[in-house]
Amino acid sequence: MRCLQKFISFSMLLELKVENLALIDTLNLRFDRSNGDALVVMTGETGAGKSIMMRAISLLSGGRGSAQWIRSGADSCTVEALFETGDHYRQLRDLLVESGFGDADQILFKRVISQNGRSRFYINGSLATAKIVSEICFRLLSIGGQHEHQQLLQPAMHLEFLDILGDHLEMRDQFRSLYEGWRRAEKQLQNLLEREREREQRRDFLSFQIREISEIAPEIGEDERLGTERNRLKNGEALIRLSRECYDLLAGTVTENLAVIRKNLEQLRQLDPGLEKLAEEIGSYSFLAEDFSAQLRSYSDALDNDPARLDTINSRLDKLTGLKRKYGESLTDVLAHLSNAGQELEVLENLDAEIEQQRKTVAALEEEIVAAADTLSTARRKTAAEMEQAMTRELASLAFDQSGVEVRFQPVEKSSEQLRATGFDRLEFFFAPNPGEPPRPLAQVASGGELSRLMLAFKCLLARKDMVETVIFDEVDAGVGGEAAESVARKIKELANHHQVICITHLPQIAARGSSHFRVEKKLTAGRTITSVSRLSETERVEELARMLAGESATTQTEAWARELLDKGKVAA
Repeated sequence: MRCLQKFISFSMLLELKVENLALIDTLNLRFDRSNGDALVVMTGETGAGKSIMMRAISLLSGGRGSAQWIRSGADSCTVEALFETGDHYRQLRDLLVESGFGDADQILFKRVISQNGRSRFYINGSLATAKIVSEICFRLLSIGGQHEHQQLLQPAMHLEFLDILGDHLEMRDQFRSLYEGWRRAEKQLQNLLEREREREQRRDFLSFQIREISEIAPEIGEDERLGTERNRLKNGEALIRLSRECYDLLAGTVTENLAVIRKNLEQLRQLDPGLEKLAEEIGSYSFLAEDFSAQLRSYSDALDNDPARLDTINSRLDKLTGLKRKYGESLTDVLAHLSNAGQELEVLENLDAEIEQQRKTVAALEEEIVAAADTLSTARRKTAAEMEQAMTRELASLAFDQSGVEVRFQPVEKSSEQLRATGFDRLEFFFAPNPGEPPRPLAQVASGGELSRLMLAFKCLLARKDMVETVIFDEVDAGVGGEAAESVARKIKELANHHQVICITHLPQIAARGSSHFRVEKKLTAGRTITSVSRLSETERVEELARMLAGESATTQTEAWARELLDKGKVAA
């Protein structure tokens, strides 16, 4: 679990380009393994703009953007980064292919923020979502800064550190899946029990509905037929009167006259064959008149002004309307409701058996989830013991002699009532910085400098576990000085043996160990303040280290110390 083993190669950030971000006009930083850019240090005076660099990287990985960060006079700001990926990033490259960004050994990210505050993300030149960019950057880039310092002070994050260190994330995800299945089954059981409590009331209600509809026994289309009949009965007197008048008129002179005309045309046709067609047409009208007359007679005779039948129909229609008011817009809907109510009633009758089966399902899942949680807890406790030993070694290398970290698990009864989505375990990291003093929670005992070294020690332990191979430290040396500073510098150098490390620092001990050194500074150009970042030559590095050692009062002796420090950093392991 030590960070001493060197890897043959690792993936890295190759290029970072920034345009119109805060005080940055144009910035293009290139990193090359062949040039020894494994440990990149960035230094500069307070207020020079080192925080802008971190903001650029944060924006790239999906951090919140704002139009306020756009350089005055510009329409937008842009951040781009080019990463190299190795074959061991196969899962990541598969994700890129699945997301439509192609497969390559390099990944280009780009983010553009416009004046309206909106952002556009790109991967390999194609539009992308903030979510996918953040997910991919998470696998490529790790930022160790003040935010991560604060995470160490949060007991809720300690379980996350332990699971990453112990390679428990897959086991935890599997447990979470079981846990969610168990919770769903429990919810289904509770719903069934709630239905059971409401069953008698619901059963009575459904039985009433079924009985009400069945007793009336509606037929599809019945309401329309009865409505037509009701209209005839309501207008019976008028229908009888008008139909009889029509019959009398048609059956009287009209029919008789048409009959005489028909006979006369028969005689005319014999005298003049040219009248044959006319005789046939008028003859057909005569027969039609007789037929119409018969139909009117039948219709009139069938009419009945029956008040009792009208009352019966009205009563039936009232019942049908009542059913439609309760159960649907049509009798088809009413009969569908009858069918559904019958099915639900049958389910309610079989509810006891369903509840019993669901109880068995929940019990089986509960037994499985408790066993899985116990297995996960056992693995965590083993990892905790290993971590305590490893942290003791790491802290010793960071000038924490006889200091250690203790993982304390809260006593929890291993029952389903104590389960969370993460298992049984509630734990917290305790720290004993001084011999003879009892361990205390990190938040109570760790100073700024102690916290920085603790975070670095954790980073070193996690280095082998992280797929992330580019680590950025933002003033990880906060509050550190003296011998501790030298220890931090050595540890960062160790980490750079198998990670690309970019470190923003105020410590000359760390800066001297950088395989490449960039200076961040503010300049006044054409009346405007610009933050620039430049790679330092050997001579410039000596000058910068001298400034870091003595400020503006650097002397020849200070420069000699700086040169000595730089030479020492080159050979330091």
